[in-house]
Amino acid sequence: MSETPRVCLGAFAGAHGVKGHTKIKTFTETPDGVAAYGPVETEDRARSFTLAIVKVIGDGFVIASAPEIESREDAEALKGVQLYVDRSALPSPEEDEFYLDDLVGLNVFDEDGAALGVVKAVYNFGAGDLIELANIPGVKGLRLVPFTKEAVPEIRISQKKITVARSAIETPD
Repeated sequence: MSETPRVCLGAFAGAHGVKGHTKIKTFTETPDGVAAYGPVETEDRARSFTLAIVKVIGDGFVIASAPEIESREDAEALKGVQLYVDRSALPSPEEDEFYLDDLVGLNVFDEDGAALGVVKAVYNFGAGDLIELANIPGVKGLRLVPFTKEAVPEIRISQKKITVARSAIETPD
């Protein structure tokens, strides 16, 4: 039995104040989106939180409260825990739009149609989105490619493929 696909909306970033409020790093289009789709769960589904946004503090962070978090110590203990919702709770993307998770598993081709492997993961370490490519013919290991129009000029979700500029995966000698 396969589990329902889920999407990570954010992660606890520490306690805020003394009443159990918590700081959350959000991965949603708008920071308050982390609380917009109903209760969120931990990755292992062991705990659920009903978030209420107290304040948007910019740069993808919010202060939130949840009845399940009763003290500063509770909030501090959650630091680093990621928050998920079932994919079905999110709105369907508009035409020509997609969620970054939709890229995982897509086949990758260069500008001339030659196979360049598959998208293994999508990351954001703070300086912009990166896609991780695996199974690249003639290349040992993985490659991280910036998710920019220059490096990834075309995405065709319906055809399960993307185009990546060959120059984006080549390493200088």
